[in-house]
Amino acid sequence: MKGFRGKVAVVTGAGSGIGRALALALAARGARLAVSDIDPAGLAEFDPGVHTATLDVSDRDAVVDYAATVAAHYGVVHQVYNNAGISGGGQSVLDTSWEVYEKTLAVNLFGVIHGTKAFLPHLIASGDGHVVNISSLNGFLAQPTLSAYAASKFGVRGFTEALRTEMLVGGHPVQVSVVHPGGVKTNIASATGSDLTPAQAARVRVYNEKLLTMPAAEAARIILDGVEAGRPRILVGRDAKAVDRLVRLLPRRYPALVARYERRLFGDA
Repeated sequence: MKGFRGKVAVVTGAGSGIGRALALALAARGARLAVSDIDPAGLAEFDPGVHTATLDVSDRDAVVDYAATVAAHYGVVHQVYNNAGISGGGQSVLDTSWEVYEKTLAVNLFGVIHGTKAFLPHLIASGDGHVVNISSLNGFLAQPTLSAYAASKFGVRGFTEALRTEMLVGGHPVQVSVVHPGGVKTNIASATGSDLTPAQAARVRVYNEKLLTMPAAEAARIILDGVEAGRPRILVGRDAKAVDRLVRLLPRRYPALVARYERRLFGDA
């Protein structure tokens, strides 16, 4: 891919966090934007020329209609950034409700699948397409109390890597990237999709104060540099890179190391 100028880029979850930072960075690099979020308030500050829409990515029919609307508006779509997501609770498997699992997978995994399938024909038709799916460092490392989130993000990774092989086998003009951000300063820890228990709220405070530290604008820069370079796998942050090495070097031992770290970090949470 040669730059972003003039390209039509779609960003879901663009009302805040990494999604908003991505949209602003894409605009600064000359892209034409279509941005969406389930909360329209976060889209109000985008320039009038930006195509904005309220969208629940877990609603398949709504995403299909949205893709058709964006393609009709611009006449072409080059890139889709499937970014919208929620944290998925923060309780043990025993305590996590069925509803939390269903909602987390509906937004984080099926939202990505919906966005990819709905926009993929348009990306192929553009002759220079790119699918960018946002996973997490929890797409290759699992943590306690994050089973719903990890399941969704491992799923995003697998789905995206399968898509990449299909584009290569089929000779389609679409690049595919999976993004694994580490601790980025966003509201993702608080975006559980449900009310927080006192224990969950305490964990959120620890995440926000100690772990989610990289500015979203810096994360967006790293992601777009990776997209421009055509990298199939984009690690965002030193923590993501360190965790990636840990899992690769110690695949059998890392769960015990994670458990020890969790006890130390959240013992008083």
